[in-house]
Amino acid sequence: MKVGILTGGGDAPGINATLRAIVRKAIQDYGYETLGIKDGWRGLIEGDFVPLDLEDLAGMLPRGGSILGTTRTNPFKSEDGAKRILKNVSEHGVKAVIAIGGEDTLGVAYKLYEMGLPVVGVPKTIDNDLVGTDYTLGFQTAVAIACEALDRLHTTAEAHHRVIILEVMGRHTGWIALEAGIAGGADVILIPEKPFEIEEICECIRKRQKRGRNFSIIVAAEGAKQKGGEEIVYSSGVDEFGHARFGGVGYYIGKEIEKRFENIDTRAVVLGHLQRGGSPIAFDRVLATRFGIAAINLVHEGRFGEMVAIQGNAMVSVPLKEVVGKRKTVDLKLYEIAATFFG
Repeated sequence: MKVGILTGGGDAPGINATLRAIVRKAIQDYGYETLGIKDGWRGLIEGDFVPLDLEDLAGMLPRGGSILGTTRTNPFKSEDGAKRILKNVSEHGVKAVIAIGGEDTLGVAYKLYEMGLPVVGVPKTIDNDLVGTDYTLGFQTAVAIACEALDRLHTTAEAHHRVIILEVMGRHTGWIALEAGIAGGADVILIPEKPFEIEEICECIRKRQKRGRNFSIIVAAEGAKQKGGEEIVYSSGVDEFGHARFGGVGYYIGKEIEKRFENIDTRAVVLGHLQRGGSPIAFDRVLATRFGIAAINLVHEGRFGEMVAIQGNAMVSVPLKEVVGKRKTVDLKLYEIAATFFG
């Protein structure tokens, strides 16, 4: 039996560890042949396959990125994209596809499943915004990187008496900003789920000044927006799934703060792709391994149209139809805990 594996959307720490687990279990326990699909759905459209064996995945546990490459290709943007995928799968004798990806990649997977593609999903996105699973691949590593950045920014902000705004990823949800902000002792946390007012931010800064704290650290998700306003975008273009490129909220907030204070110097730091580059932390290595084993087990059991997930400490599966078109937003009770330390 041939099993194809692809990674789509943005890269995340732990992808290669997932591939390693899938290939090891598939070959060693089930005797399957595993094929890597290059560059996400583009590879299935073009029939770009590479064989994967145990040696190809040696040393992959700590390696970041994706050895298969990844793109944001949307097969349904072209007239015959989906048909070409089904044709290539049939011609290459592929009996199952494992799609490692986030909202867009798994959305495509579900549409193709309804068209007859035997597919299993693995939740991968550092935004942690997929429903049905407590954690997605790469999220905990992104939080750890953002937390380390906050630790470093604290010292320089204090030395220079500055307000520093750290902009982290999070287009529509603020999971990274919230958890990193709590762990890193941020003085203000801004998330898409709770639009902000500049005056409220300034009031937190004033409270700190009254206590003799002449610096502040603000964490802002890239999708955070002002009450009554819109998200700040880096450019007007969109990708194949219609997503604008967010960025710039940190600089906007810094300028607005300086307008309201005579002697405050601000700096904005955009963490950007550092959040998903490099090696996964131990949590994501273990999660990736469990996801990979669970995914190939679903293939072996013929349970297609499902996504592996972790709920509590249990590995489960959920139907893709219950995942796509939805978004897991921040628990505002957790935000209320964080707000105790604002200002």
